[in-house]
Amino acid sequence: MARRTVPATAAAFLVGCIFIGTTLSVPSPERGSAAMEVRFMTLDPGHFHAALVQKEMYPNVAARVDVYAPLGSDLIEHLNRIVGFNTRKGNPTSWQLEIHAGPDSLDRMLKEKPGNVVVISGRNRGKIDKIKASVEAGLNVLSDKPWIIDPTDFPKLESALETAAGNRLVAYDIMTERYEITTILQKLLIGDREVFGTILPGSASDPAVYMESVHHLLKMVAGLPNRRPAWFFDVDQQGEAVPDVGTHLVDMVQWELFPEQPIDFRKDVQVLSAKHWPTALTKEEFQKVTGEADFPSYLLPHVHDAKLDYYCNGQVSYALRGVHVKLDVLWRYEAPPGTGDTHFAWFRGSRSRIEIRQGKEEKYRPELFVIPNDPSDRESLARALGRWIDEVKKDYAGVGLSDAGKEFRIDIPDRYRVGHEPHFAQVTERFLSYLKNPASMPAWEKPNMLAKYWVTTTALRLSREQRAER
Repeated sequence: MARRTVPATAAAFLVGCIFIGTTLSVPSPERGSAAMEVRFMTLDPGHFHAALVQKEMYPNVAARVDVYAPLGSDLIEHLNRIVGFNTRKGNPTSWQLEIHAGPDSLDRMLKEKPGNVVVISGRNRGKIDKIKASVEAGLNVLSDKPWIIDPTDFPKLESALETAAGNRLVAYDIMTERYEITTILQKLLIGDREVFGTILPGSASDPAVYMESVHHLLKMVAGLPNRRPAWFFDVDQQGEAVPDVGTHLVDMVQWELFPEQPIDFRKDVQVLSAKHWPTALTKEEFQKVTGEADFPSYLLPHVHDAKLDYYCNGQVSYALRGVHVKLDVLWRYEAPPGTGDTHFAWFRGSRSRIEIRQGKEEKYRPELFVIPNDPSDRESLARALGRWIDEVKKDYAGVGLSDAGKEFRIDIPDRYRVGHEPHFAQVTERFLSYLKNPASMPAWEKPNMLAKYWVTTTALRLSREQRAER
């Protein structure tokens, strides 16, 4: 049987691995236990989030993971990250990988089905087809956002969720921001009538809810420079700003404002306006972040004056049950030294504004503030916050309150600030709990997923229509 050629870039970590046909095996005396309740299969990993699911080990999850993907740079980068987790000095993992390298990854996985959970994080175009095919084949799915990036795929999303529910399968998207401590505490403050009051309706020009998310194209992940594939810059494959990163923001609005309540996208959501605009990248910047010598042919229609117009910035304005929301999703090339991705969010209530800031004054670390609407109400609000702090300490010991003059700051111990990457293990643990008992998955998750993707994909349609009218 012919042996496959291993790319030179893979040689550093493929020592001891052999290709058999189209399968790369990592020899091990332990092949995983048949008694294990859960066994992962990773499908077409093209984004580092696929590896972050395996940054930790989980009880009752087999150490062996089957990876189905074409042999190429995306697969090599994924393997590099898993090897890094297995060989790190502190708390190394012990994953065993069975690599099935070939162009027919989806079909082959569905035919062989060595596991019962599919992990998907890669090219976003066509992702919903992989999810839909997986649940139709009786497989559970843990997939990174976004599941869809175009409004024409919305019926497929509805179908996939219906199939999963009908077959008692768990199809779950990775909403890591629900595990960020400032977001958790912001949600609890919004839910306290004595502190927040009730949400104001706002207006399109003066929204009651505003969020801004700033990301950077060149960044470090798991201690290494994150090399982005060239296709990442193709918005037809990766998705634009609001349908991609904006998925998190729309999810947080629903999750914080109407916790554990189903949202009906037909009745509760009205998308009012949207727009998008590019970040321009020079060839040198593109080379640095991708390692490619030049812009690939599929990006050339977006190259003007020797720069790539990457449509990665977007804005959407919508009403959720009469509450006006505005979201800005922005991508810049590289963060200034000592900074990184940032998140800004405020909710305006009848008594106070609950705000997350992550700017220079906060040393680029997210901090949570409560700003009274009426300065003369400070003492009464301080008493309400004191009572709230006493309640919160039952679950989050050490959380405190500082009087910052015109506002109050919620003091959060560092032990709760675990960062973005560990949130993937937290999401996976929640997914595994639902897998033990699919009926335990909250009934609101399905309609709220539909509402979330209705907002993001409708925003894309409106922004492109606006651009076409210019």
